Amino acid sequence: MLGLAVNELLVIGMLIGFIGLLFLGIPVIWALAGSSLIIALLALGLHQYAGVDTYFLDSWRDYSVIVQRIWSVMENGVLVALPLFVFMGLMLDQSGLAETLMKEFAATLGRFNGGLAVAVILIGILLAASTGIVGASVVLLTTIAMPIMLEQGYDRRLAAGVIASAGTLGILIPPSIMLIIMADQLALSVGELFMGALIPGLLLGIVYLVYVVVAVTLQPRLAPRPANPEPLTARRLLRTFMAVLPPLGLIIAVLGSIFAGIATPTEAAGIGALGATLLALANRRLTPRVLYEVARRTTLTTSFIFGIFIGATAFALVMRALGGDQMIAAGLHAIPFGGIGVIVSILFFAFLAGFFLDWLEITLIFLPLVGPVVVNDLGYDPVWFVVLFSVALQTSFITPPVGFSLFYLKGAAPKEVTTGEIYRGIIPFVLIQLAVVIIVLLVPEIVLWLPQLVYD
Repeated sequence: MLGLAVNELLVIGMLIGFIGLLFLGIPVIWALAGSSLIIALLALGLHQYAGVDTYFLDSWRDYSVIVQRIWSVMENGVLVALPLFVFMGLMLDQSGLAETLMKEFAATLGRFNGGLAVAVILIGILLAASTGIVGASVVLLTTIAMPIMLEQGYDRRLAAGVIASAGTLGILIPPSIMLIIMADQLALSVGELFMGALIPGLLLGIVYLVYVVVAVTLQPRLAPRPANPEPLTARRLLRTFMAVLPPLGLIIAVLGSIFAGIATPTEAAGIGALGATLLALANRRLTPRVLYEVARRTTLTTSFIFGIFIGATAFALVMRALGGDQMIAAGLHAIPFGGIGVIVSILFFAFLAGFFLDWLEITLIFLPLVGPVVVNDLGYDPVWFVVLFSVALQTSFITPPVGFSLFYLKGAAPKEVTTGEIYRGIIPFVLIQLAVVIIVLLVPEIVLWLPQLVYD
């Protein structure tokens, strides 16, 4: 009984210590690995010198299992898709496609109230389905769209909310780096997750569009039309259509090859990386310096992700060694209102965690602990739960104080756009995301229809 109480205290202490280190400004990689090492030393000392039962964490040999765990992570072929998709997104960032899309969409849609906001959301959907890199999308949209919107007299709060939310769609709409990592953590098919997330991701973008149209219809001053718009001609429409074709072709090549069973996600990622490079070459943007910079940023981003993988692996190993997974499972089973009560509680805690933690830490630490309870004990479909969890987790990008999309936006926005305006502008879009979470929770077919259609 004493050992059980000590283990529970150690687990709670490890969680509090990790969060405390983050608030002290310690990088997340070292916060994860450091807190796990300190608690492992404490548990080992209690076992050897105080005779306390600390489950199987009784010697350094138990902690050295981390080496085999890390090796198994690095051997996983699915994760090869990560650097390839990162490369694809960063190369598209340099290809000039977004600038061309914004120019053509602004000329076609900008003549209407809210037309530029609608254009930003449409471009955000296209970028999401062809890059999946949130930071690049938000900075790119801020740089090319924010000055035009402000010049046309758009409300700064609306402009900030539209850009931040549209740029964040890439974390949910396939090909999504987050979904690849979630598939690895719960041993799921990446292709099935991509199919399951496609409709909810597009639904989220459509609801954004509906909100903007309704808001500017009720209050036209939020997004006025230009004084002297360019005439809308067949040639203008054709140019806009031609601007959409390159990213649309890349989307079809990557996602179409996965959905049709022609290529694995890793192979499709290679196709995407090659396609993005060819598009940059076709736009005369591919130079040795661009290639070097994209490769360098890909290496840094991939290293950061895998560094957190290593820290999270050590953290999860110690937590499980101390019975943390059993403690969390028991706590979940004690929640009233059955399985739905458990899932709602999980989503609520994920939403709260998103205020302070990045999606990567939540995915690598929290999801492997609650996923088996929902899938194995409660019997829910794993694809539906992971996509539902992903939609809820997407709010972490646009909720202060650690909403990374808000940081990207503030860093690239003109100086007259204040942090307060950004925070107020994002509120409606956070509420929209929560509404979509409820829809996916109540109507699982939104997620399951496409995977069942293909695999059944």
